[in-house]
Amino acid sequence: MGPPVGPPPAEARVWPPVSVVIPVLNEERHLREAVRMVLAQEYPGPIEVVLAVGPSHDRTQEVADALAAEDPRVTVVANPTGRTPNALNAAIGASRNGIIARVDGHAMLPADYLKVAVETLEETGADNVGGIMAAEGETAFERAVACAMTSRLGVGGARFHTGGEAGPADTVYLGVFRREALARVGGYDEHFQRAQDWEMNHRIRETGGLVWFQPRMRVSYRPRPSVRALSRQYFHYGRWRRVVARTHQGTINLRYLAPPAAVLGIVAGLVLTPFFWPALLVPAAYVVAILVGALLTGRDLAPGALIRLPLVYATMHMSWGWGFITSPPRLSKSQ
Repeated sequence: MGPPVGPPPAEARVWPPVSVVIPVLNEERHLREAVRMVLAQEYPGPIEVVLAVGPSHDRTQEVADALAAEDPRVTVVANPTGRTPNALNAAIGASRNGIIARVDGHAMLPADYLKVAVETLEETGADNVGGIMAAEGETAFERAVACAMTSRLGVGGARFHTGGEAGPADTVYLGVFRREALARVGGYDEHFQRAQDWEMNHRIRETGGLVWFQPRMRVSYRPRPSVRALSRQYFHYGRWRRVVARTHQGTINLRYLAPPAAVLGIVAGLVLTPFFWPALLVPAAYVVAILVGALLTGRDLAPGALIRLPLVYATMHMSWGWGFITSPPRLSKSQ
């Protein structure tokens, strides 16, 4: 009889080394736990972590330096600009391995995250794989934000927010990349202060690469803790998503136009109401829709979070829409 035919035993498999790159700015609260969860991955191959630290207002630099002193797998590099795409490129440049996983300082990885990612890269031939941004709050306000960030009413139908079947996608949360794909497109475009993930995934797809959504890669995400912080976050999302749309024609759709349309409709209704009272029906309809939507999507929330949910929805919609509307042409990238 000849030798047995079949796949080699799992313990005989050689798993490729992975570099985890983390842009870090003002992440004292979550950084140690985020790095701990990376280093504790149930991944059979070698792992290194590269932290690109910006000029923070808290003790982030001290925490990062302590982590590097405690574990030789952790390296710290400087990101003087404090901007996310610059940090990512700096960390990628300092990394050594052929597979690069982008992680955030407030993202909590499940234990099998890297293992599932590498398996998916090999099974699909994709250039980038990523999963679900599973927002999980600690305070009542954060739990309301988490609910909004995982509902279609809050963020539309993007699978990395709301879930869905595995398959090709426009973009994914975070991402685990082949180094050659990043080299092919020149890494992150440092012009884009926000929306840099969507923009780079667009270039990967435009150059023939495959971006793959894998719902088994479910990452816990800590939402913004206040109305002010949430408003600033979504304002910049909207502002820079329009910059991407100006740079890459044909990349906008009705989902992205809904928030600015809502802002314009509400403002027009309020301005016209003194002269034509039925115009008040437009903002009134939005308020009713948000209240009803909050009751439907937040039925599993505790009362303290549920009562905050309409405010969270309105903050996300209005901030994103206003950012999109007021995005100045000077931000557009020179061609």
